[in-house]
Amino acid sequence: MNTIGKILALTTFGESHGPAMGGVLDGMPAGVAIDLDELQRFVDRRRTGQTAGSSTRDEKDRVEVLSGIWQGKTLGSPIGFIVRNTDARSNDYEEIARCYRPNHADYTWEAKYGIRDPRGGGRASARETVARVVAGGIAMQALECLGITVEAAFMPVGAAEIERVVADGDTLGGIIECRIKGVPAGLGEPVFGKLHAQLAAAMMSIPSVHGFEYGDGFEMASKWGSEVLDEFVKREDGSIGTLTNHSGGIQGGISNGEDIVMRVAFKPVPTLMREVPTIDREGNPVTLQPRGRHDACVLQRAVPIVEAMAALVILDNYLIKKTNVL
Repeated sequence: MNTIGKILALTTFGESHGPAMGGVLDGMPAGVAIDLDELQRFVDRRRTGQTAGSSTRDEKDRVEVLSGIWQGKTLGSPIGFIVRNTDARSNDYEEIARCYRPNHADYTWEAKYGIRDPRGGGRASARETVARVVAGGIAMQALECLGITVEAAFMPVGAAEIERVVADGDTLGGIIECRIKGVPAGLGEPVFGKLHAQLAAAMMSIPSVHGFEYGDGFEMASKWGSEVLDEFVKREDGSIGTLTNHSGGIQGGISNGEDIVMRVAFKPVPTLMREVPTIDREGNPVTLQPRGRHDACVLQRAVPIVEAMAALVILDNYLIKKTNVL
């Protein structure tokens, strides 16, 4: 499953230490203006080295568009792109080729396929998300033409806490909240393609994500029904809206025109920069020595990934809705 989307479909490819990461974004309507400089600035937000505790792997992440955009506009044909890997250090991963890192995909990937690429985690690496950010950045520019904006932010982690974690060779997780404004009512595909289910699937596909909620989320479980009703009103401009937004902009799996609000929980990065006990392929106890370049906390770099995945889902559902009405 390397493809997401129905009408707007993204297929990504590449391994962490291969020649390049890349993708093909198909289904983008023709004539959409795309600012490639703005796209590069969006992709740059995901780069390393911009916050304390970030990986020191220095990838420039220059986007190379191979097809589908000409003279600043989409052609309606597949948009192909690559981002070259230029700073991989595969020797750092020789040890893990023979053993399994706790909380990583090493064991499960090998159990499924019988083979894995240990260099930086291969396809299971978060390096794969750079292709999602490129495609999502294109989708965000298309959504802006429709008056739809996607903006996420992480709940702050103190600099002192990050410093302590780095000093201890440990890692941190956290929560990112995403708000999508300007979404028209009527997006979503019940019964099994509910909008919040699609958003959840997209978010849960991001490496290190372990939780998703929208609207009041888990707080709803401890409330009375009367406390979370979103009363309908007619606004001055004649549109229908709600006085509150406990539902997070989605009711019955379909957008209701209010802001879509969701929160995504990230686990601590599983690679610790200190000795970790594990086993090798034969089940023998071994001790992993700290090697490689890794994030102590992914939150800031993950913000554009969350935005990108949200944009892809919303634009896909906008295009789907266009096919439902003559």
